Amino acid sequence: MPATETFITLEGEADFACPTAGKPCKTWYKIVRDHLGNSDSSRPPVIAIHGGPGSTHHMFTSFTDLTAQYNIPIIFYDQLGCGASTHLPEKAGDESFWTDELFVNELDNLIAHINLSTYDIIGTSWGGMLASRFASKKPRGLRRLVLSNAPADLKIRYQVAEQYRRQLPEEVQAVLNKHEEAGTTSSKEYNDAFAVFSKRHILRLETLPAELVKAAEESGKDHTVSSTMSGPYRFKCTGSLREWSMVGEARKIEVPTLLINGEREIASDECLGPFWREIPKVKWVKFANSAHGPWLEERERFFRVVGDFLCDE
Repeated sequence: MPATETFITLEGEADFACPTAGKPCKTWYKIVRDHLGNSDSSRPPVIAIHGGPGSTHHMFTSFTDLTAQYNIPIIFYDQLGCGASTHLPEKAGDESFWTDELFVNELDNLIAHINLSTYDIIGTSWGGMLASRFASKKPRGLRRLVLSNAPADLKIRYQVAEQYRRQLPEEVQAVLNKHEEAGTTSSKEYNDAFAVFSKRHILRLETLPAELVKAAEESGKDHTVSSTMSGPYRFKCTGSLREWSMVGEARKIEVPTLLINGEREIASDECLGPFWREIPKVKWVKFANSAHGPWLEERERFFRVVGDFLCDE
């Protein structure tokens, strides 16, 4: 990938009026465009929606491959409570505040702030969940949608994870059970046991990529969003998203949509099934050598598939 200095970047903040926040809020964003100074691109930008909930845009460093190879401008942003956007630790535990509707409104506000008339969206994991909800509102200007490793129903996603868990070595399951019962899931032993699960079903790379390390460092500074929306557990959701589902709602997505998932990952085929059955204009591509992070595990193919889809007239 070309060095980042070969791109033109613009950073900014969008004021986000959220009366229930109790203070002024801002959404940080960065626009990356015009590889090698080319200012003649007519490609609509793609908004990249990060996962979590509670992570940051840093996980998407490699997405500039789309700019380098297809001259597609990328708009990164940190969701409210994350990264460089406004943090609200005083709202920890407030499930009525931390909802997908909040983030739909934030995205809508960001699009208006940047004054986008036409745009595409790519979301991964929770970012794809949010993107699907946003797209179901039939927003003006949305052209194409990529839902990468995103479940259509969170209960199905956790049921799948539980099935995978039962296939782990018995000694690994015993460690997970012990610490979950004792409430010591932050221990090294528990995290080491979870790493066995992760290597099979989340990310199969030998070394954690720098962009994920950075995203983890940033998200680790404030657990407000993740703890309130997901809860403290790895294998069940006890937060505000526990009933989250697009089943019956995905049919409202009218734009051409690309579904992506990996092999034996937590966003399994069962998780994507409702999207496939309900979205009228849909394509599904599976990455057999990836789990939950194909943009890292099969980077070249991932951005070729996504770039070709976004550039298909």
